Amino acid sequence: MIAAVMVRPLRTLLVLAIGVGIAAASVTAASAAAKVQRLVSPGGIEAWFVQDATVPLIAMEFGFDGGATQDPADKPGVGHLVANLIDEGSGDLDSRSFHERMERRAIELSFSSTRDYFRGSLRMLTEHRDEAFDLLRLALTKPRFEPADVERVRAQLSATLRRQSANPGWHANKKFLELAFGDHPYGRPASGTLDSIGKISIDDLRSYAKRVLARSNLKIAVVGDIDAAALGRLLDATFGALPAKADLVAVADVVATKPPKREFVAMDVPQTAVAFGGPGLKRNDPDFMAGYVVNHIVGGGTLTSRLYHEVREKRGLAYSVYGTLLWMEHSALFIGNTGTRADRVAETLTAIDAEIKRMADEGPSATELEEAKSYLKGSQMLSLDTSSKLATALLQYQQDKLPIDYIEKRNALVDAVTLEDARRVAKRLWADGLLSVVVGRPAAAAAQSPAAATPPRAN
Repeated sequence: MIAAVMVRPLRTLLVLAIGVGIAAASVTAASAAAKVQRLVSPGGIEAWFVQDATVPLIAMEFGFDGGATQDPADKPGVGHLVANLIDEGSGDLDSRSFHERMERRAIELSFSSTRDYFRGSLRMLTEHRDEAFDLLRLALTKPRFEPADVERVRAQLSATLRRQSANPGWHANKKFLELAFGDHPYGRPASGTLDSIGKISIDDLRSYAKRVLARSNLKIAVVGDIDAAALGRLLDATFGALPAKADLVAVADVVATKPPKREFVAMDVPQTAVAFGGPGLKRNDPDFMAGYVVNHIVGGGTLTSRLYHEVREKRGLAYSVYGTLLWMEHSALFIGNTGTRADRVAETLTAIDAEIKRMADEGPSATELEEAKSYLKGSQMLSLDTSSKLATALLQYQQDKLPIDYIEKRNALVDAVTLEDARRVAKRLWADGLLSVVVGRPAAAAAQSPAAATPPRAN
């Protein structure tokens, strides 16, 4: 998908409008819990909705269950290609005409395909809402997939894949997912490969759109300057013509490969990349919030985490190191990344393994736990300080099957994590050690010291 280039005066208008509303945006976030409405349109389309007239803007996030898991096994990247083409001409508008209409009205429209969802974002000034929603309707219901546009976008995506193929970090993450999930759809690259992108046909694109883009698997979040009646009318006009039921391929639940295991990928690059992790916690797991807090302590706190202190500050082994919980519809991971010199890979991995083991054995201190909880509670408002961020969060809460008042409840859930919870969940997450992937020059093969590691091999 080619991002719209806005006409400068309209871009300026939009920026000014956003600037004027920055102070009000924090008020929106602070009071959002009391204002989130479950709106059902006359046609039965549901959305979570926050009405806010402080700024003349509307932000909508929407998603269809499916995403890259619905790509054919031999053609990963179909959803990604659809996301990049669906606004490249629709109905009676070719690609140029479609984008010119967006540019004239400062409308921002984008799509993406994640592992579990096909998602979209729409932003507009309130006065242009009818045209913005109509362009979205055309994109979703009447995509053209013209051969010339398909080949142009295919070439762009292929160029991106070639650039990524020179990045050891990209290879480390790709190999890590293969190591964790094998032949499950989560083990395939969501953006495809050079080989698969070249094999995708226009029929594949049309089939994907027809199967995935439907009302039954649609979730919507809207924040901004519009009333419920007008929004209901626009939702029906925009999404009402989609098929009633999606035709999704069933996807099995999967648990990531049990650690410890290590793989080496030879690549002649100046800096070696490392991906590490293991099984994580699904969003509906009763231990999720305790895991979320303890992960912040071990690797999610950036400049304050244990891994940052041990790997960068104490030993100077890497510029950055972090870990995060990644939850999906059918599985979950703890995954981290760092980069170092080839001759210091063994030392870096030893430091990471030791800190992960220490957290599993001892858990966090009472002070670490209270500081992490304080940070995570205080940071929530900053993460919801614009209408776009709030809409994104509300969509994610729906996809995670959280209650509509989750914003209001969230800090109490953080507060409820006890030291006993944190220590128990740290052991659950990390007692078995780590999966790790090392990508770099052959000198990095010195990292293959653990007995459980696989022999060095080039991929």
